[in-house]
Amino acid sequence: MGSCRYNVDSSKAKRDSMFDPKDYIRTVPDWPKPGVQFRDITTLLSNGPVFRQLIDTFIDRYQPVGLDAVVGIDARGFILGAPLAYQLGLAFVPVRKQGKLPFDTFEEAYELEYGEAILQVHADALDPGQRVLVIDDLVATGGTLMAACKLVQRLGADVHECAAIVDLPALGGSQAVLDAGFGFHALCQYEGD
Repeated sequence: MGSCRYNVDSSKAKRDSMFDPKDYIRTVPDWPKPGVQFRDITTLLSNGPVFRQLIDTFIDRYQPVGLDAVVGIDARGFILGAPLAYQLGLAFVPVRKQGKLPFDTFEEAYELEYGEAILQVHADALDPGQRVLVIDDLVATGGTLMAACKLVQRLGADVHECAAIVDLPALGGSQAVLDAGFGFHALCQYEGD
């Protein structure tokens, strides 16, 4: 077992507003292909107090908003969305890759760098008019996030905001989300990578 290398006291009454996830995210050069700087959040997640601070940071932002559900995108959005929904007392809705949900679904195709993929959500996952947060770990080109937002809209719910730990603004995803009329919030950015 590895030891905890970071000391983050998330039991403080007032949470640390200086928390920067970049301090705990590992950059892996040339993965999955040459020239890519992969932002690995597993180093953030593997530290219990830091993971708690991460979720607490999202709680501080979304607790006063009056949401009905948190939509987490397969798979790392589940890691963030489920504990956030739990702490806020909200429904958690998984948006899954094609073929993973057993009931009637809506689906949305989106472009990948090397082809196309499909996301699905159960047809009864949300009610019309519900206010929803859509969350994932990282936003690059925005295709996955936009597909999830379209699924939420097809169910008649409203996307209050989209959230992520990491934004890669040079790849245009966060701007595409904003241009589509959705709010967007990321805890940190990596410029030019």
